[in-house]
Amino acid sequence: MADTSARLLRLLSLLQTRRDRSGAELAERLGITPRTVRRDIERLRALGYPVLATAGTAGYRLGAGADLPPLLLDDDEAVAVAMGLRTAAGGSITGIEETSVRALAKLEQVLPSRLRHRINALRSATVPLASTGPTADPDTLTAIAAAVRDSVRLRFGYRAHDGTESVRTTEPHRLVHTGRRWYLLGWDVEREDWRTYRVDRLEPRTPAGPRFTPRTPPDPDPGGYTSRAISTSPYRYQGRFTLHVSAATAAERIAPTTAALEPIDEHSCTLRAGSDSLDELAIYVAGKGFDFRVHEPPELVEHIRALAARLGKAAG
Repeated sequence: MADTSARLLRLLSLLQTRRDRSGAELAERLGITPRTVRRDIERLRALGYPVLATAGTAGYRLGAGADLPPLLLDDDEAVAVAMGLRTAAGGSITGIEETSVRALAKLEQVLPSRLRHRINALRSATVPLASTGPTADPDTLTAIAAAVRDSVRLRFGYRAHDGTESVRTTEPHRLVHTGRRWYLLGWDVEREDWRTYRVDRLEPRTPAGPRFTPRTPPDPDPGGYTSRAISTSPYRYQGRFTLHVSAATAAERIAPTTAALEPIDEHSCTLRAGSDSLDELAIYVAGKGFDFRVHEPPELVEHIRALAARLGKAAG
């Protein structure tokens, strides 16, 4: 009986991943016959787990039930969830801190000592940087996510960076998280163009709707598009540079909210950044410590030559 119970728990763990699994795959993973898999599936159903059979593939998946079933996590998954909850406790979603702490307390209560030691070691070795940046309201994020999922137009009050307030109507496409800020990428109905919006500056209005047919996005990479939109588009000058390092190396020093990076090859990448000041743009790129070449705008090329000469004279 103990072997059967352990096998059922392992089967339930396999079914909790978000994909269909064939009976043959489950049998191989569990070291049993397909017939035993079918019997164990029936046992799980008798216990109230909605295990669905997928037509045409002889596969199974765990459906949504009326109650949340127990989550079965392996060691690495449990550590990842615990550390994620700790991070969320001081994160960028308003009001989620207390909920994260409660969930973490429940999780740590049932963790074996070996995992608590791993988590405590990670916690003691990690020092979070304090941040006073803007936070997104979780109800707002939920409303946006539901509108994206259901392809429903979203109306909201919006406060621009200069304090101007307006009411926008969009066809929401994706939420983009940059680490400390959330952005909405969507089609602005009145302006007939794609726009990005800071989530902490918007307030959904009701009612929502109507439904819409999703458009082809302006870029297959919503994150990259949002990075370019918020780091270059609002500014007078839009610079394009080649950095003589890989995009991964450059990303260690360049935040996606300040510039957009595009890989060229293993040893170089394109950087796009904007500013209202040529001096500021030149110093920003030079200050990252990478060798680079400037391509545009043309006036920035001449400006950097003059700036280099001036700096050379200053150094004697």
